Amino acid sequence: MVNEGILIHQIDPSSDRAVFRQIADQLRQAVESGRLREGEKLPSEAELIEHYGVARMTVRQAIQELRNEGLAVAEHGRGVFVRRRPPVKRLASDRFARRHRKDGKAAFLAESEAVGAKPQVDHIAISEVQPPQEISERLRIASDTAVVARSRRYLRDGHPVELATSYIPAEIARGTQIMEPNSGPGGIYARIEDQGHTLERFVEDVSTRMPTRDEAKLLNLSAGTPVFRLIRTAYDLEGMAVEVCDTIMSGDAFLLSYELPAH
Repeated sequence: MVNEGILIHQIDPSSDRAVFRQIADQLRQAVESGRLREGEKLPSEAELIEHYGVARMTVRQAIQELRNEGLAVAEHGRGVFVRRRPPVKRLASDRFARRHRKDGKAAFLAESEAVGAKPQVDHIAISEVQPPQEISERLRIASDTAVVARSRRYLRDGHPVELATSYIPAEIARGTQIMEPNSGPGGIYARIEDQGHTLERFVEDVSTRMPTRDEAKLLNLSAGTPVFRLIRTAYDLEGMAVEVCDTIMSGDAFLLSYELPAH
């Protein structure tokens, strides 16, 4: 039986908008209005065909439109569902404040606790490498100078939301907990400061793009979901670049929010 609470409109045959897009528009509006909630099943192909009086291919085009937008996800043998989304985290400009390190909390731990979420880190890999040219330029070092690369994946309440690789000059990282899976209280920035490099400022460059195949798999992204690429450079009081972090963030899990002084 057609779900009348969801399918409440018909298509407009006089409209210039393609029929499958009209159907997609109405299903999208059902999600945005709350008539269809996260995790709920969309009407079946048979229900949509009956309600709209269209061909099966038209219905499939409409569903694919929602899947391409990352709004719906198909589960084999079960149907198509409204995609469950991880909680959105406001990514504020004070997340690397020294007070968090003094409390023994790395930024992701402090951020997660602030919204009552459970943080987790996995896929940790640490090695000495020659960095990509972009990274060596940001660190102001020769391209053949070794750095310690520390990559990991961050999860919030079990949802993967972020991939990050930090590049730290080997002369700073060697012999410290930066070389270990558990970098200790306050994270790698606390360890960098332990080495005498008091952090003075951070510079971030943010761009957006579609994920690579590996990124989409690791972040469990639906088709059509973009990512933020955030590259952050940390400088000490002497103006030395002491770390570059290359981060890929699920576009539907973060809201970038910055406070900018007006003076």
